Amino acid sequence: METGNGQDTEAAEGEPVWIGLPPGLLRMRRLLLVVWLGLLTVAVGLLLNWVAGPSWAAFALLPLALMAWGWVMLGRNWASWRYAERADDLLISKGVLWREETIVPYGRMQLVEVTSGPVERHFGLSSVQLHTAAAATDATIPGLDPAEAERLRDRLTELGQARSAGL
Repeated sequence: METGNGQDTEAAEGEPVWIGLPPGLLRMRRLLLVVWLGLLTVAVGLLLNWVAGPSWAAFALLPLALMAWGWVMLGRNWASWRYAERADDLLISKGVLWREETIVPYGRMQLVEVTSGPVERHFGLSSVQLHTAAAATDATIPGLDPAEAERLRDRLTELGQARSAGL
């Protein structure tokens, strides 16, 4: 089966074709990490220098170590996200230490939303959120290009209506 963007949804062996998230999401998250932890480093350094003296201001380097660790972890988390459209359901896989795979049958979808907050809009990103009857199975695909998010929303809505009409 072929999607609207020219990609086959299932490989020849019946395995789904996984689609990863665009790199814009990783850039956005890493920039936010650098901005917030950079500001924290400066604030802690100035405060410790003012209150306890210059030797204590060295503790301001701790947020920089946290920034380096967070940089790597954000990359691993971003690489773990993927989704696949199959004939009867949507697969969403994520997680580095604890792998989570969500299967959402098209016939169970009640609402498909495309959202984009101010920071996401600045980076040209959108998220697709799927709502089902069971709140525990709601799923989100973050950081998609707006055109892909709208295509996915339209396709999932169309398949959901067709599958639920057949129930």
